[in-house]
Amino acid sequence: MLTNGKSLPKILFLPLFLTLAAFVQGRQLNSNAKTSSTQPPPKTWIDPDTGHRIVRVSDEPNSASLYFNDNAYTSDGKEMVYSTPDGISVLDLKTFKTRRVVQGRARIIVAGYKTRNVYFLKSEGPATAGERSRAAGAERALYSANIDTGATRKVGVLPARGSIATINADETLAAGTYIEGRAGEDYGARRSQQTHPLDQPRNKGEMMERTLAAHLPRVLFTINIQTGERKILLHSTDWINHLLFSPTDPTLLMFCHEGPWHKVDRIWTINTDGSHKTLIHKRTMDMEIAGHEFWAPDGKTIWYDLQRPRGEDFWLAGYRVDSGERTWYHLQRNEWSIHFNVTEDGTLFCGDGGDPRQVAHATDGEWNYLFHPELIKNRGIENKDFIHPGVLHSERLVNMSKHNYRLEPNVRFTPDKKWVIFRSNMFGPTYVFAVEVAKAGNPESAAAR
Repeated sequence: MLTNGKSLPKILFLPLFLTLAAFVQGRQLNSNAKTSSTQPPPKTWIDPDTGHRIVRVSDEPNSASLYFNDNAYTSDGKEMVYSTPDGISVLDLKTFKTRRVVQGRARIIVAGYKTRNVYFLKSEGPATAGERSRAAGAERALYSANIDTGATRKVGVLPARGSIATINADETLAAGTYIEGRAGEDYGARRSQQTHPLDQPRNKGEMMERTLAAHLPRVLFTINIQTGERKILLHSTDWINHLLFSPTDPTLLMFCHEGPWHKVDRIWTINTDGSHKTLIHKRTMDMEIAGHEFWAPDGKTIWYDLQRPRGEDFWLAGYRVDSGERTWYHLQRNEWSIHFNVTEDGTLFCGDGGDPRQVAHATDGEWNYLFHPELIKNRGIENKDFIHPGVLHSERLVNMSKHNYRLEPNVRFTPDKKWVIFRSNMFGPTYVFAVEVAKAGNPESAAAR
């Protein structure tokens, strides 16, 4: 349609003008963030410090993406569930349009790997805390809701002081824990000091020490999703936490012995028939820590944060559940992240950084990162028991200096590898954001298409 040669320079100039405008806006956002929580954050901008495009994908203040290792995506990889203050919503990953699925306060567990269901917990029955304590076990139940229709089904009631943490790959079992009998009946009410339900408690270190030392009698159990039948897998006086089923093997459950990481051998697996309880990483050094474990999407590898010793030397470590093979990727202090994640094909990792108060005490670590893994070529003796070493090469995605890290960003890749999803309070209230993996203006950038 261009017939006037004089119009051509203006049209060519427009993308450059828009890019510069976005750059200036990004500078203003980074300098003015958190100055006002009454105005919603912008829908999109280019981070001037990284060159990557950021999109706010949720509209509800205090909405949040899921914990980094919980499945948030529908079985076809096209949509993502997230929480809002008054329900559960779903995000179309192509258009970034959202819609409500569950109305009313609920805590998401996961999106189903097999069906179009989202699983969640909600309270029911007696309205007051005193009534709920007298009617122990009746106040919380597991539900599933169809993402397309909203049709909701009650799966089963939880035991007193019990919770569900994970759903298996074929959506036949849910797994959780509870404290037996009346032991620690008032423990949950006094154990932490949280100013916001998504934030880490200010007394987290002291709380973890006290909870570990309490040796409360805990039970690891499953619920049959079709029948509601409960089955006990394990009795323990260790603090059992962070349950996570394999994304591909419905009979394999990962869990941790929780507590201060330098005092526990944390990462374990167990079969759903109660057999083959296996320690994944055995500490061999004073003050060595391993944690924030997560499954690779193919279910073959468990990845985890490894520090030898704590706060000094940093690795992202991997353990192959089929062969026991180990791979460790080294990274620098400023690149250490509270949580890491990996693409479905295993070619890229991401991390959410940390402020100077975190275990790495990084002076310049407040970034969301993209990592390119590189294995070090073995020129020595082949030994199947040796660890395969490598290094992570980092690229900065988002300047997180205005983010308060009491809220963990919880990064995750979208299934198509084009975006990294995270939650942030950089503008005051918490929202869900996506940062584009390709730099803005790159031919591969979705925003440039």
